[in-house]
Amino acid sequence: MMKKVKTLVVDDHPLFAQATKQILQEIDAIECIGVVGTGAECLRFIKSERPDLIFLDYHLPDEPGSVLAQKIKDALPAVKIVIFTGIDIADMFNHLIKIGVSGIISKESSEATIRNMVNCILDNHTVLPLSVFHQTRLVLENSVAELELTEDEITIMRMIVGGHTHDQIAVTIHVSKRSVDNYLKRIYDKLGVKSKVQAIEKFVQSKYYAEAVQGG
Repeated sequence: MMKKVKTLVVDDHPLFAQATKQILQEIDAIECIGVVGTGAECLRFIKSERPDLIFLDYHLPDEPGSVLAQKIKDALPAVKIVIFTGIDIADMFNHLIKIGVSGIISKESSEATIRNMVNCILDNHTVLPLSVFHQTRLVLENSVAELELTEDEITIMRMIVGGHTHDQIAVTIHVSKRSVDNYLKRIYDKLGVKSKVQAIEKFVQSKYYAEAVQGG
């Protein structure tokens, strides 16, 4: 009998999580061994159960999917990770590929596409939308080593990564909510990004995030 591929679903939306689990369970090679809703639960689960494949929601309540994916790969280098997302994260493809994820797929994908993705990954291949494939090119990633953020800007980005609201940030650094918005505009300019998701990705690759993790 062929050994089943132990699979974990990480998604904080119960309906999406159960729907994903149901699709995966219909694939002969897959054994869905669990569903968890946070990064912390995921790390505890993989420590004891050591899954072979993880379907990982990009947006989790406690940390970005890219940060969690890196922690998972550090703990289980051979595990295959599929980023399962409801938003456009095309700008993060380079970083996610660098981490070592095996696939990136939209939550709007059909069941057939999800099954095809899984089968390809189990055969050490992946699936890309044609729109992405047609735009594929090798690019040099912008260096993050030379970013110079102020202490307040670093605090703001650490809190953004931690899921804090603009109101909470304003209280912490003793400024108005409008000032927080102005801070973020300057941060986006320094990071060379246009959205909060892009800013988070750039920040977690920087020396400032690494120092926060080591110090925390």
